[in-house]
Amino acid sequence: MQGSDCSLWFSIQDEDQQGLSDEAIRAEVDTFMFEGHDTTASGISWTLYSLACNPEHQQICRDEVISALEGRDTMEWEDLSKIPYTTMCIKESLRLYPPVPGISRKITKPITFFDGRTVPEGCLVGTSIFGIHRNATVWEDPNAFDPLRFLPENSAKRSPHAFVPFSAGPRNCIGQNFAMNEMKVVVAQTLKRYQLTEDPMKKPKMIPRLVLRSLNGIHLKIKPVNLEP
Repeated sequence: MQGSDCSLWFSIQDEDQQGLSDEAIRAEVDTFMFEGHDTTASGISWTLYSLACNPEHQQICRDEVISALEGRDTMEWEDLSKIPYTTMCIKESLRLYPPVPGISRKITKPITFFDGRTVPEGCLVGTSIFGIHRNATVWEDPNAFDPLRFLPENSAKRSPHAFVPFSAGPRNCIGQNFAMNEMKVVVAQTLKRYQLTEDPMKKPKMIPRLVLRSLNGIHLKIKPVNLEP
């Protein structure tokens, strides 16, 4: 890390104007330098797979990206806000294939559920993000790829905890904005250059490890896109 990056961590303060402890700084640096690699790679891979399986959405994204870039080969910061449909497709892929399919939290105080059962303080509770994202009581036709779920008017109808690919609350992923922007750039640049097609002979076999992976990899067929008028 560069000196300016390190200085930033030492200058950050919490709501009580206290600096981060060495342990907290190490944890956040670890998140950015190590934990962000596998999770973002998983998110990008499953997004490209989703678009390969849904060519009509892939083409809409490609047209959007080409229009946003206006003939340029590289993306600028302001271009990220010009590809809303591509962003919705990324979110829909994160819903179907969350890079981290499950998380756990330690209960800091007893919780009583509506049916009277109580979880005592100190218990470790697991939450299935994969299950939340495919809950049929929240998502209509939950296994279908439908990026229009993430139109602003549709998102407003749902609980903010219905879609939590980066967890939620005060301990959510510190790198979520960075990860989303990284995925936007990679997906946009890939679609601008290549047409993606799924390989029907090598469908991925999901394995819900710490990071969502495919047991046999993710195999796609690609060919260059002809951008000549």
